[in-house]
Amino acid sequence: MSNLPEYYQERAGEYDAIYAKPERQNDLARLHAALPRLVEGRRVLEIAAGTGYWTRTLATSAATVTATDLNDQPLEVARARQYGPAQVTFQTADAYALTEVPGDFDAVFIGFFWSHILREDVPRFLEGLRSRLNPGTAMIALDNRYVPGSSTPISRTTAAGDTYQERTLTDGRTYEILKNFPTEAQFRTDIGTDLSWTELPYYWLATCDLNP
Repeated sequence: MSNLPEYYQERAGEYDAIYAKPERQNDLARLHAALPRLVEGRRVLEIAAGTGYWTRTLATSAATVTATDLNDQPLEVARARQYGPAQVTFQTADAYALTEVPGDFDAVFIGFFWSHILREDVPRFLEGLRSRLNPGTAMIALDNRYVPGSSTPISRTTAAGDTYQERTLTDGRTYEILKNFPTEAQFRTDIGTDLSWTELPYYWLATCDLNP
């Protein structure tokens, strides 16, 4: 079956296991060290926060974090975690309808959601961000690189360039999930503004001013 929201709702209790892969620990340590510097003292809007794994890291230095997700089930896991010293709040929200999220923000964190945006929907997602956030807002995007032997194999690629994976939950249910792996050149073209790009063996990290 192909249903991204349902997959992540059903996977909430086992999602963080992906961060236990031994070969990814050096990259993860670098990212956990880098993110607090990028959001220090900022009011952060987090898109697709899921179980709050990265929210904990953001909260170590941000002023506030508003963690949003489309699904309630992952946010229930997130609410049970300990955070600080930032003030952390949670809200169920659609990443394409951010006008429903109250608050003032000077940073937006997009962790592992960019890969779940259809190529044709990238302009719509960016327009939503830019219309919701003020000029000078810092955008921080973090996502996976495709690494054979570590990443789930790509099951199919569409004519539009979207790639899919077949994922299996611990109870045996299988889902076909959209999972794109943009190159630096593609991401720069999509954003259309200057940005900083850090490429690690298993992840990439991009930062820019969303509305320069």
